[in-house]
Amino acid sequence: MTSTTAPTAAHTTTRPTGVLRHDLTTGWTVTPVAGPALGRVTDPVPATVPGSVHTDLLAAGVIADPYLDDNESAQKWIAHSDWRYETTFEWTAGGQDRHDLVLEGVDTVATVEVNGVVVAEPRNMHRSYRVDVGEHLHDGENRLVVTFASAVRYADAQSLALGYRPQVNHHPFNAIRKMACSFGWDWGIDTATSGLWKPVAIESWSTARLASVRPVVTVDVPDGARAGARGDGVVEVHVEIERAQSSTEALDVVARVGEAATTVTVPAGESCAVVRVEVPQAELWWPRGYGEQPLYDAVVSIRTEADRDEWAGRLGFREVGLRMEPDAEGTSFDVVVNGRTIWVKGANWIPDDAFPHRVTRERYAARIAQAESANMNLLRVWGGGIYEADDFYELCDERGMLTWQDFLFACAAYAEEDPLRSEVEAEVRENVTRLAHHASLVLWNGSNENIWGWHDWGWPARLDGRTWGLGYYTDLIPAILGELDPHRPYTPSSPWSGSLDVHPNDVDHGSMHSWELWNRLDWPHYRDLVPRFMAEFGWQGPPTWSTLTRSISDDPLTPESPGMQVHQKAMTGNDKLTDGLVAHVPMPDDMDDWHWAMSWNQAVAIRTAITHLRSFGERCTGSVVWQLNDCWPVVSWAAVDGDGHAKPLLHALRQAYADRLVTVQPRSADGGHGTGSLAVVLHNDTDEAWGGELRLRRVRGVAAGAGDVLAEKTVAVDVGPRGVVQVEVPAEVAEAGDAATEVVVATLDGARDVWFHVEPRDATAGTLEATAERDGRDVVVRVTAHGLVRDVTLLVDKVVPSAEVERALVTLLPGETAEFRVSGAGDAAPEAFCAPTVLRHVGQLVGGAA
Repeated sequence: MTSTTAPTAAHTTTRPTGVLRHDLTTGWTVTPVAGPALGRVTDPVPATVPGSVHTDLLAAGVIADPYLDDNESAQKWIAHSDWRYETTFEWTAGGQDRHDLVLEGVDTVATVEVNGVVVAEPRNMHRSYRVDVGEHLHDGENRLVVTFASAVRYADAQSLALGYRPQVNHHPFNAIRKMACSFGWDWGIDTATSGLWKPVAIESWSTARLASVRPVVTVDVPDGARAGARGDGVVEVHVEIERAQSSTEALDVVARVGEAATTVTVPAGESCAVVRVEVPQAELWWPRGYGEQPLYDAVVSIRTEADRDEWAGRLGFREVGLRMEPDAEGTSFDVVVNGRTIWVKGANWIPDDAFPHRVTRERYAARIAQAESANMNLLRVWGGGIYEADDFYELCDERGMLTWQDFLFACAAYAEEDPLRSEVEAEVRENVTRLAHHASLVLWNGSNENIWGWHDWGWPARLDGRTWGLGYYTDLIPAILGELDPHRPYTPSSPWSGSLDVHPNDVDHGSMHSWELWNRLDWPHYRDLVPRFMAEFGWQGPPTWSTLTRSISDDPLTPESPGMQVHQKAMTGNDKLTDGLVAHVPMPDDMDDWHWAMSWNQAVAIRTAITHLRSFGERCTGSVVWQLNDCWPVVSWAAVDGDGHAKPLLHALRQAYADRLVTVQPRSADGGHGTGSLAVVLHNDTDEAWGGELRLRRVRGVAAGAGDVLAEKTVAVDVGPRGVVQVEVPAEVAEAGDAATEVVVATLDGARDVWFHVEPRDATAGTLEATAERDGRDVVVRVTAHGLVRDVTLLVDKVVPSAEVERALVTLLPGETAEFRVSGAGDAAPEAFCAPTVLRHVGQLVGGAA
């Protein structure tokens, strides 16, 4: 393989900040310099910046797609090798005072040389690096070389140098400041790649530049504020200026927010300023579902006789808080925006690609749109990933999608000594400064499960007195936040009880993670506990059929065929899938049926959990499911698979997170969680009152008299804004004469829930009649039920992988008809969407006919 290494001109732009920027994006090659790659790659490979060695080798045809079959294990040699990236570029001195090499993201252990001189040795994927290289540049051709040491070997060595700390992986990811899940996770591929994952440039400037801009936004929120309210806003813009050695003049710093502007003069020799901009009667920013998201354009600039530099962003005026207060039941966990408690309907977010440089603004927008389609209002950026790109937070600002940002510590103990401590401090400072102006960001969180891990995972004995990260979570990070972002709440970890004196995962105190159900019990047991806030819980399911069959070529394809086992990362994951299914439907002996059964079970498990939590919506104030997205094709807890396709779970989330929810729940005799009777719970997550006639029916679902109403009761209800009302189901409706054939149906204002007395395997299922026809570019499938048919779903990607259907998991009573609109169907024959492997329902898993 050969590649041109001829010098190329650096792309030169004047960015909006006025700094002359030479983007170094072309002419790169990558070559192995040590390790097992030496015998496999002999010539320089064309490289992409931003990029990674895996994606460069893939683009060059050296390796197959790491996401397919068992290519992961066949490509381990990449992560165990050292790699050299290099480029040449033409450069001419233009008279500027300074010439900085700017490395926005280096993954991870690198030595950087400019014309043979070492200028930087990065060790942290989560921060940027800036080096004055003016004395090393010369007119004409210049060479930039970045040599990467194997992150796997480096982490192994550092785990000895720092001292052993417990962690949950087969690599010591906690010994290096690199995306933890790049070493693999219980849903993630092990790549541990290297590369320049963010842009590289030379920035030339004179006199001075804006080293950092940190707007701190406050607003006086009027009492009882609602959508459309205004308050007097203040933006204090904290500016740090870097001066060239020749700079001796005073500088004007101008800050403009909307139509308001303020100028402050920074005297000669000084480098810091605070510019206060008042914005009278600013429109308040609200989470989606609570109001609009007005954003104010903000521009901050410095001006000199010779130059100017500029920062631009968009700001929202809102007040956020976390109310963790003792009460009669324990400790609350209330996310508060503009004085209003938000019932959090969220999901955890992981990197959307194992190679995060491939995630574009459009891809972020698509995922956030899927979260919106599921009625979510919060995404938690998990601590084993990355601080996401600006695009992510900007889109969340625009759409009112709240964000909860973990600092990047997950499921491990971390050394608190140098060199790790210095890297952690630099990383935290940089990312807090970068992200703090975003209106959508409502909570910082110190770590994922680490305080819980110390309590319950056997760490104290293994640590034998070593530091494990607590000082980061309770001292270093909160001190930095107090300095840089004092108006946003912080928790040291998730789960968090509010005090180190209370177990971190106490059901009555603060946030909780629930994994006993998936790991050991079955999903009906979600109803056994009512936490104050559920921050993590989940159930596995396969990716969509098209994603599964694209990424695994096993013949035959079975739940335990070789490729399937590679794409199932959870310990004993298939056993847990089976254990969580067979109480509800028999174990299928067909792969199509297995795929549908596990997809359905995942969706119903999470729907059950969330509707239970919402039924106690005054005690429990939030649900953050694990997880929204995947980073590659895999059996996992995600609602959206690695190809970006919605699984049935996403539709279940849409139902369970509906603004107005009707749910039938078992209740104990005293009205608490438990069994003995039934209640209908109405959760109104809107600002308008909701009321009418709640219709309660006991209906025969199948057999003779299918559709007959056996008992009925109508109850007048009035659910106030953001309110929860519970109505007891009278015995004549709640108690079945024949549990296998009867159901309870509760309906209010078009919203409905159906209660099944027995599991599907013990019930009698109805059948379907279906037709399909074109409607413009869409296909409309009409389905009529003969008898009760549970959770009708179209697996449309089996016909066209990119096709989408607007709803799923629809239960039909005898004689009812439902329409399913399929978009993106292309030229597919409409009747293909009626095939029994596409048009699915639960009865097919227990002997019912399509």
